[in-house]
Amino acid sequence: MGNRPLVQAAEGNHPTVPTGIAIRDPHEQLFAAAERVLLRSGPEALTSRAVTEEAGVAKGVLHRHFADFDDFLTEYVQQQARGVTELEERFRARAGQASVIDNLAEALHALFTPLTTRIVALITFRDGLRSRLRASGARGVPILGEGKQMLAAYLAAERGLGRLLPDTDVDLMALMLIGTLHMTYADHGDEPPELEEVRRVVAGVVVLP
Repeated sequence: MGNRPLVQAAEGNHPTVPTGIAIRDPHEQLFAAAERVLLRSGPEALTSRAVTEEAGVAKGVLHRHFADFDDFLTEYVQQQARGVTELEERFRARAGQASVIDNLAEALHALFTPLTTRIVALITFRDGLRSRLRASGARGVPILGEGKQMLAAYLAAERGLGRLLPDTDVDLMALMLIGTLHMTYADHGDEPPELEEVRRVVAGVVVLP
């Protein structure tokens, strides 16, 4: 985790920490454990007990660092959403380079991963988490909202360079891309579509000069 981008899921298995032994960064250890449970078993299986057992720590560790489980999940989702900022900077810098369709396809392929879709399902699944996220100022669905902002910023840059029609509504186009790709990924279950399929979807939405 740490500074890893949102789209990169936990890799491999972290060593189990025996119960009662201090860990260097309990937040990161617990977040990594939550990610593994989420990817392996889905949002329904993500409980405080599942997280602490996966992390190999005592049950009380999570509640020493977070007010409750929804507080833990809120911080986890917010951390993941912040990772989209790295994608936004990366893809906005591509404006004027390569093709608009290819750049958008790569951005969406990077944004929508099995982890992303599981987190969105988690937000939908837990009323308490949605309430905490709204109270923290989140608009819409975190991660997807940041993804829309990322695409709109890139599209605005391309419009300014004349590579999109001058009357292109970049916010609407970004929303259409997010919604269409979300449905496309949902149809594929745990196996996300290949980049070329994403490219075909993008080409069907984006109108070029």
